Amino acid sequence: MLSYRHSFHAGNPADVLKHTVLIQILKSLTQKDKPICCIDTHAGTGLYALDSSFALKNKEFADGIEKLWRRKDLPASVADYVKLVKGFNSDPTKLTRYPGSPLITAQFLRNKDRLFLYELHPTEIKALTELTAKKRQIKTFHADGLAGAIGLLPPIERRGLVLIDPSYEIKSDYDLVVESLIKMHKRFATGTYALWYPVIERAKIQRMEKAIQNTGIKNIQLFELGIQADSDEIGMTGSGMIVINPPWTLMADMRITLPWLANALGVDGAGSHRCHVLAAE
Repeated sequence: MLSYRHSFHAGNPADVLKHTVLIQILKSLTQKDKPICCIDTHAGTGLYALDSSFALKNKEFADGIEKLWRRKDLPASVADYVKLVKGFNSDPTKLTRYPGSPLITAQFLRNKDRLFLYELHPTEIKALTELTAKKRQIKTFHADGLAGAIGLLPPIERRGLVLIDPSYEIKSDYDLVVESLIKMHKRFATGTYALWYPVIERAKIQRMEKAIQNTGIKNIQLFELGIQADSDEIGMTGSGMIVINPPWTLMADMRITLPWLANALGVDGAGSHRCHVLAAE
């Protein structure tokens, strides 16, 4: 479905979680000298103007990155995230720009690393391609990212990350991401996979968790940040990241970070979190 535009949602609490986890994974992967290959299956435009009509329509960033912008008591993982976002703003006291996952990942690329970006929306892929055109390590594709990622695996580097971040506007996405993870893992079992999901209907998340556990894939961790209590009404109340082959430090980091974020971003004290091992090593 091509109606989804991340410009409306950039910098919201879901982005805070997703990008905080992403940065910690990338920090870990680039600690070793060996090259990495990163794949972003649903890349978006790469950079968002928070003073645009899109972002200002619902001002979702006001409930996310903006709440963290001036705080001095940030946990280490959140401090890394806020510092990176500030680097995209010419005036660090004013929040006007927000990097998407392509530009966040690009901050960690070394000369020997590669990044493949997929996006189906015609307007977003055009903006993304223009934004990254001068970066020789980055290739963009106007194509289905899940199918494309499978075709790229295993990468010649034999190390890397696949970030999977669909909109879930199509109900079959919940099944499709599990099917795709199975295919990817068969080709590249040692890779790190980070799957983002929205909490809209708890029953769907529970079914997806069970389906992932039933794949037999080992070493899977789940990190979830709730902003409001689960509800049967329309709307996202939280989001999560499921990580296959996570850095060994990630669980400890998130056990500090997520309670803090739940308190900082939760609506009227309703913040919650989960740090859970879906499958042991």
